Amino acid sequence: MVQYTLAQSPEIILTVPGKDSAKARDKAMDQLVELIDAGKLPTELEEGFGPQQLIEVKEPSADAASGEDAITQAVQVLSNLATLKLKVQESRTEALEIRQAVDVLFSDDSVTEEEITRLKEGFKVLKNFAQANLRYQEARAKAEQARQILDQALKSPDK
Repeated sequence: MVQYTLAQSPEIILTVPGKDSAKARDKAMDQLVELIDAGKLPTELEEGFGPQQLIEVKEPSADAASGEDAITQAVQVLSNLATLKLKVQESRTEALEIRQAVDVLFSDDSVTEEEITRLKEGFKVLKNFAQANLRYQEARAKAEQARQILDQALKSPDK
């Protein structure tokens, strides 16, 4: 069975046997025409309304399946957090050294061309660290909810 509705009247459900297909949509259109002829359609449809404008109504997935999807997604979020944490840790020391070297640009001390070249090369490391750190902070906030989902799923049923 497949069900269709109209954007103009979502309360109208047209049920047709079979799967979503051109033939099923034509049968739904026949039902729609019957509703119009009987005066039971609360909406005026524009000329040229066709079967392709019918909206298929999907049944919500079973709770078990959505629970498993939530667990899978939670694990992916935590895995992403772990990857980002490693990336941040690996580049932190070098990025902080480069950050301290930036201060030389704001002093009246003279600098060599080599120091400037090293600093310019370090900006890429600094940028990558800063971006990874921001992504890590965002991922950590999302991971809190993922951790709660996993904790709930791991609870013993007798407690």
